[in-house]
Amino acid sequence: MNNLMPFQKMATFCGIDTNYQSLKPFGVLGIPADGATTNRSGARLGPAAIRQASLMLTDGVHEKYSHDLINYAVDLGNLALPTGDTNKMLSQLEVYLSALAPSNYHYVALGGDHSITLGLLRNIYKKYGSVGVVHFDAHCDTWSDHFGEKYGHGTWLRNAIDEKLVDPSMSISIGVRSPADLESKNFLSNAGGKTINSRQAMSYSPVQMANIIINKTMSIYGTMKPTYLSLDIDCLDPAYAPGTGTPEIGGLSTIWLSELLDNLYNINWIGMDCVEVAPAYDHSEITSLAAATFCWQYLSLNIDKILK
Repeated sequence: MNNLMPFQKMATFCGIDTNYQSLKPFGVLGIPADGATTNRSGARLGPAAIRQASLMLTDGVHEKYSHDLINYAVDLGNLALPTGDTNKMLSQLEVYLSALAPSNYHYVALGGDHSITLGLLRNIYKKYGSVGVVHFDAHCDTWSDHFGEKYGHGTWLRNAIDEKLVDPSMSISIGVRSPADLESKNFLSNAGGKTINSRQAMSYSPVQMANIIINKTMSIYGTMKPTYLSLDIDCLDPAYAPGTGTPEIGGLSTIWLSELLDNLYNINWIGMDCVEVAPAYDHSEITSLAAATFCWQYLSLNIDKILK
């Protein structure tokens, strides 16, 4: 830590370095693209808002995982991506990630709309093959054609399963509650995955929910498959996250989700994104602070694991 107060620090994620040559194991990457947005735009400004809010977290270390991020993570800045053409954006994202591949970062990606996850999973496939996914969202994101778009923020999970980037038998969506046609709503379950709506999820304790997720992401041999975490901030109720493009009432609470993540410690995490923060609709930074805190918690947890 240093003697600067939070508001005096450079707005990198949690004030960490920007020296990508430092060879630290974790990389925070901003992906400010929201060309696939179908309601309120503005998620392209999410990375900046999350970084700014994260400075609130630099007075000390996480209460459970007492490691200073500055020693283990680097902020890689934002990628210069086109925002008007999602296919072009995804292609350029793959080019950038391929260039960064030799550094072997464990990424936390700051979105951006949810379409970016498809590009991230395409890159992850090159290293791990098909992975499990733990997906927090108000929306199923398995539409086949979302408002005329085959590739968008409402199609990425179907796209990833169709491209065999994701093993649906080891994947789970939690918090889903938005209107959807039955085929889209049931797509993941019919493919072998599991969907738990927000009413069901909140009826479980975080420990109970964690056990369901762990059992789903475990292989038939009892080993933990490489698993990716995709956190759409609209999984939270709008009371906790008003600053998002497609809010849906009746969502998860921040304390419930935070405790749940702690109980997912033993999952074999290999990457995370946090998407759909739209700061123009936020109040007092509560959405961006929630996003920043979950990313900080994820990094702190995984740093703790590599040090044990």
